[in-house]
Amino acid sequence: MYKSIIIGTGPAGLTAAIYLARANLNPLVIEGPQPGGQLTLTTEVENFPGFVDGIMGPELMDNMRKQAIRFGAEFMNGWVHEVDFSSRPFQVSVEGLGQLQAETIILSTGASANLLGGIPGEKENIGRGVSTCATCDGFFFRNKEVLVVGGGDSAMEEANFLTKFASKVTIVHRRDELRASKIMQERARQNPKISWALSKESTEIIADDRGVTGLRVKDIKTGNEDIIETNGIFIATGHTPNTAFLKGQIDTDPVGYIRVKPGTTETNIPGVFACGDVQDPKYRQAITAAGTGCMAALDCERFLEAESAYIKTVTDLAEV
Repeated sequence: MYKSIIIGTGPAGLTAAIYLARANLNPLVIEGPQPGGQLTLTTEVENFPGFVDGIMGPELMDNMRKQAIRFGAEFMNGWVHEVDFSSRPFQVSVEGLGQLQAETIILSTGASANLLGGIPGEKENIGRGVSTCATCDGFFFRNKEVLVVGGGDSAMEEANFLTKFASKVTIVHRRDELRASKIMQERARQNPKISWALSKESTEIIADDRGVTGLRVKDIKTGNEDIIETNGIFIATGHTPNTAFLKGQIDTDPVGYIRVKPGTTETNIPGVFACGDVQDPKYRQAITAAGTGCMAALDCERFLEAESAYIKTVTDLAEV
């Protein structure tokens, strides 16, 4: 029996672990198949406060993990394939570890960027010119030519943002019509730095020892192939929150992001809290994730304190 189990790591889960451990609650952190979250796939992180010269993503996550361990957090590596929130203590089934119990749960399982479907050169070049976050990595492409792959609102937003840094931004989309809203399309079309490569299917990311050099595309209408030379490729096809394992036991929006009560990390189930990208479809930054991790830990601690005080009051009244 644990006071609290944190499912997932990343900046949110690790910050929650630090706070709960410092409160002597000895949380258990269950790491998934990618401990540290999306930051372990990045190279240099320059926008996390406190690191003047930047810090490598994996190093930042490793430091946060060591900090949590220092204060008494316990870590287990495993895949949570089922939870039971119908009654307390909550049940957490972990592949290879069996069934665990907890009085409270913090969900920090994040959201996974939708990639292009495993085309050659895609995954191995993440952090080497391939990115899924313009806000995070746009600065590195100052005065360079980049591509944005996608046709929705997020692609238009990323493209417009990247024009602050890049000399040219080309939007690549496999259809000749965009899925983005009319107003977002119009903003992109009016931007003189944005050009278009429509009806082009991405088939391979080309790279050398220094990183990405181009994107091989196939014309949907003619079948002809071509290589678009570029210094960077931003994949903007949306994100999928990692909530499938919850199997509908918690309130989510239509996409699957966990709904929390405004101004808190409380879900619709008392004792279950959510932090980080799994409940944030808007910002998706390391610093905002860490902030909600702090909030989740404080919400969790206060929940346990209030429950303990209630039980003590009931016990004292019974003795009288």
